[in-house]
Amino acid sequence: MAPLSVFRVALLVSFSVLLTVVLGLGLPALLNAAMRMLGLPETSVTECIVVLYSLFVLYVATPRIPRGLVEVKGKAVLVTGCDCGFGHALAKHLHKLGFTVFAGCLLKDKGGEGAKELEEFHSDRMKVVQLDVCSDEQVNQAVEYIKDNLADSENGLWAVVNNAGVSTFGDVEFTSMDTYKQVSEVNLWGTIRVTKAVLPLIRRAKGRVVNLASMYGRMGNVMRSPYCVSKYGVEAFSDCLRYEMKTWGVKVSVVEPGNFIVATGILTRDIVASTANKLWAEAPAQVKEDYGKAHFEQHMALMRSYCNSGQKDVAPVLDDITDAITSKRPYTRYNPMEPHWWIRVQVMTHLPGAISDFLYF
Repeated sequence: MAPLSVFRVALLVSFSVLLTVVLGLGLPALLNAAMRMLGLPETSVTECIVVLYSLFVLYVATPRIPRGLVEVKGKAVLVTGCDCGFGHALAKHLHKLGFTVFAGCLLKDKGGEGAKELEEFHSDRMKVVQLDVCSDEQVNQAVEYIKDNLADSENGLWAVVNNAGVSTFGDVEFTSMDTYKQVSEVNLWGTIRVTKAVLPLIRRAKGRVVNLASMYGRMGNVMRSPYCVSKYGVEAFSDCLRYEMKTWGVKVSVVEPGNFIVATGILTRDIVASTANKLWAEAPAQVKEDYGKAHFEQHMALMRSYCNSGQKDVAPVLDDITDAITSKRPYTRYNPMEPHWWIRVQVMTHLPGAISDFLYF
């Protein structure tokens, strides 16, 4: 994992102190009551608190425990969405580690810069493939290409990383049904389409399926419903697939990145401006009248403020994907995100909705 910044360490320490106070004030009374009900001595309460707190520290603050690594030599990985962002950086990273990389690019046949850069490696371990994850034809053609170019077809494909995705924003009443369909077609159905196509090869290798979801696959947010819907679907699909693939020895992991807007350039002021114009122009007259231009502009200003936010380095995401591919015992979920986002995810997924709503909305 990438080293923690001073700011991130400070946040973790602050949260730890807060938890200590909560545990110190509220937990003893609850544990005393539980001990009385169980007929155990109340002197055990202190030991219980120490154990619980120690488990928390082990979970959050300690480095990963080594779990062994698989042999990279001779293994091949398919990565979708390699034109830019995480996918482009990951293709280079895995190639550097010694993997044969099938880099799926949407714009290869149109002379996309990302695909050209990968082709310029001139390496027999970097194979750029035209791949639109929304096209059954292109997915099937890519799979045939992979079969024909695997160095050891008997052992199959070691891993697929379903990275291809799109993002958008907008209030529910300003967002068209076509937008919901388009976002889910790439983020969810594209993931399912590619996975189903390569799964026989993955099963043969007893390999890995790594799906890129998001912190918004675990929690909702204003103006992000199309994206959240698609990523929640990726989470559910990954869980179901993991249960089914256990018999075959295939490991399925989900990577849930936090805010990497700056690192990936997925959201710029120009994108916000063009999306805002489209949302307002296509909104029903009644919705415009009810919400008003001022409310709409306030939300768009919020989106513009996000354009320069987030982590500037994609290394945490690459490290987690790499661990999911190379560890003998990969984690079910990876959370490469800043501490305040991690805390928010925990609050919104573990505490009553009334509390998280009060804190964040």
